[in-house]
Amino acid sequence: MKHTDQMIDSRVSSLSNDVITQDIIDFDSGIPAIDLFPRGKWNRVVTQAFNEAPISALGYDYPEGRLELRNTLVDYLKKARGIQCKPEQIIVTTGAKQGISLLAKCLLDQNSTVWIEDPSNHNVEQIFSYHTKHITPIAVDEEGIQTDLFPVNSVPTVIFVTPSHQFPMGGILSIQRRLKLAEFARRTGCYIIEDDYDSEFRFNGPPINSLHELNSEQVIYVGTFSKILFPSLRLGYLVMPFSLVEQCKEWKRLADHHSNSINQLALTRFIENGDLERYIMKAKKLYIKRRNLLISLLNKHFPGKVKIHGAPVGMHIVAEFDSVLFSKELIHRMKEDGINVIPVEKHAIEKGKHTNQIILGYAHLSPSMLEQGIIKMKAIISDLS
Repeated sequence: MKHTDQMIDSRVSSLSNDVITQDIIDFDSGIPAIDLFPRGKWNRVVTQAFNEAPISALGYDYPEGRLELRNTLVDYLKKARGIQCKPEQIIVTTGAKQGISLLAKCLLDQNSTVWIEDPSNHNVEQIFSYHTKHITPIAVDEEGIQTDLFPVNSVPTVIFVTPSHQFPMGGILSIQRRLKLAEFARRTGCYIIEDDYDSEFRFNGPPINSLHELNSEQVIYVGTFSKILFPSLRLGYLVMPFSLVEQCKEWKRLADHHSNSINQLALTRFIENGDLERYIMKAKKLYIKRRNLLISLLNKHFPGKVKIHGAPVGMHIVAEFDSVLFSKELIHRMKEDGINVIPVEKHAIEKGKHTNQIILGYAHLSPSMLEQGIIKMKAIISDLS
């Protein structure tokens, strides 16, 4: 692993602006270790896919995605996430954001009610808010969404959750809450949108199966490969109840007709060859090392003054500081001095509860960049104290 990090260190300066801009150490939580990705293998499967593609893959293709990929996803999801589904239930998207947007179009109108984790990805809240003003935030803790805080005598249209690794706080939804959620949806008829964020990168213990496994009729599963492999891939998918498939296919057709067919065929080969599984295992080893280094650096430079959230899973942690207010001024000063961090408050619906917390992505940052970033952060905070 040391050799891998040294290679990535030496190549960081050549990365283009889609990863991190020059002179900026970017703690973005959504960027994988792009330099770790096996470009040679991907180039081969793309070339093979293009050369052997049927004529239909070079024209306007199926809105729901290529059957080859959907068949492969059926097997992949059964093995990796315990999901039993048919290829007809899968809609291929350009990523989780498009998937959630399609679901909002299918399920919501101006009178709909959405219960959403708080804090939650602000892009997701914006998507729902475009369709309805009835957004109810439900606080999270280390076990995910707090089901005991559900409003009494109220039934939502949709509940949005990230059970495998709550974004951004990092909680893992407990089995008791999973069962309660599944039963609540079964009893009330509401839909649950399960964004399976970061599930591939669970570092301790066996994988936790999806919420979808507990109620496949009312849990809609959202997955993506863009965050696992590389963001510009723009491939994700939905696992839908049969009752929603045709409507979602039509919205997908109206949005962009279909996702890139050659990339779909290439991804099919990448999964079937075992390359995806091997890459995830390799990435997990690197991410554990970088996570451990980041936590060590925080404890070294802020001894006794920082609490870590969300470390067992994913590509980011949340650092909670004693007596530090991450104001707009402080965040701006950090950016001026070459550090980009996102405060948890940006993703909070109810403001004022997370002012001392920041999100620190580490997957794409080399050891030297992690160290430089934390040292700079300490100097800025000390200077403004």
